[in-house]
Amino acid sequence: MTTQTHLIHSRRFLPLFVTQLLNAFNDNLFKNAMVLFVVYSVYQSEAAEGQFSAVASAVFILPFFLLSAVSGQLADMRDKARIIRIIKAAEIGIMTVGAAGLIMASKGIMVTGVAIPLMMVALFGMGVHSTFFGPIKYAILPQHLHKDEVLAGTGLVEAGTYIAILAGTILAGWIPVEWAAGGVIVTAVIGYFTSRMVPDAPPHHDPEPLDFHLIRASVALVRNTSHDRRVFLAIMAISFFWTIGAVLFVQFPPLAKNVLTASKEVASLFLVIFSIGVALGSMSVNALLKGTVSARYSPVSVLVMGLFVVAFYLVCRAWNPHPEGLHDVAHFLAQPLAIPLLASLLGIAVAGGMFVVPLYAFLTTFVDKSQTSRTIAANNIVNSAAMVVGSLIATGLSLAGVAIVNQLLLSAVMCLYSAQLARQLVAAERRGDPAENPLD
Repeated sequence: MTTQTHLIHSRRFLPLFVTQLLNAFNDNLFKNAMVLFVVYSVYQSEAAEGQFSAVASAVFILPFFLLSAVSGQLADMRDKARIIRIIKAAEIGIMTVGAAGLIMASKGIMVTGVAIPLMMVALFGMGVHSTFFGPIKYAILPQHLHKDEVLAGTGLVEAGTYIAILAGTILAGWIPVEWAAGGVIVTAVIGYFTSRMVPDAPPHHDPEPLDFHLIRASVALVRNTSHDRRVFLAIMAISFFWTIGAVLFVQFPPLAKNVLTASKEVASLFLVIFSIGVALGSMSVNALLKGTVSARYSPVSVLVMGLFVVAFYLVCRAWNPHPEGLHDVAHFLAQPLAIPLLASLLGIAVAGGMFVVPLYAFLTTFVDKSQTSRTIAANNIVNSAAMVVGSLIATGLSLAGVAIVNQLLLSAVMCLYSAQLARQLVAAERRGDPAENPLD
């Protein structure tokens, strides 16, 4: 904890921490304001709402799959701080487009023909923005921090991300959509100015030509990264974690509205609880590991996560829908099963945070510093492909008429495979076999 407090007050860490926090806040303020408005004010069927939520998630994730190879090369071959400043300047323009869509939708002006497409364009733009920012926010840590500070720094970044998600989610669910439109622009401007205080982070070698062939560069990047079995297994385990997270986040708004008959403020509360839980899990695992990068708690953490998903499913199945209208937060919390429901959701998130944070630390400490951004980028490619598949599966299940509540079981099953990957990672870690073929 002393190391964490020290880092928060250090210029080596604080400007980056605040910049990425504002980035996560803005992503979630905009995305949740958009999704909650459309789910609660535009569509009136569970299937259509589930499909829209899944499509919005896929639109945001797609750039990670397409552009991560280029973003990883760029971050390793150019000054990372300079790239951050360019990215944050672009965010101002992207959020201006998104704000225009939110305002048009709130006024009922060409909602399906213009407003929603504008919001989708901005959401895709924020996906591109995060694709280029994501590798840097982790890869820059070993460059600015000492070796014994990297796990603490990674935990703080992860916890800060979910605190920002928490704040953005709360505001998206509670403030008028017009205020959200203004908020995303203001946050983008502040983020740009904080980015200018991030210390320089020049590349560790002379710049090389960038490969802009997206497919070839992506395949080469993932193949080169997979030579280290520990890194490969960490990437695969993280990918399944984010697939689980993507499916859950797709389900929350329509689940709240149609199964739990709850208002958009309650849907926002679900995301808040989830964010608090991941932040708690991120900090807890760092305390348990005492700064050591190790995956030894990951297998049991994701198994516990799966058990809490099953508990969440069982409570949802036992829930009695409100016959007249939607529950507000006060009435929702007064229901007999509300506390077990929120407790199981919190358990999912805490266990998930304890599972994933050490795996990210693996990606930044078990490769050469000149390769860290590309390693994170390779992770993003595999993660995004898995999340897109998860979103498509959720969409397909909705189209096939599978109830939203029953789709929760998909997440529980995926936890079992994540645990198996994490167990293999722990075994490889104990043997110390980085060069072993990961596909054997």
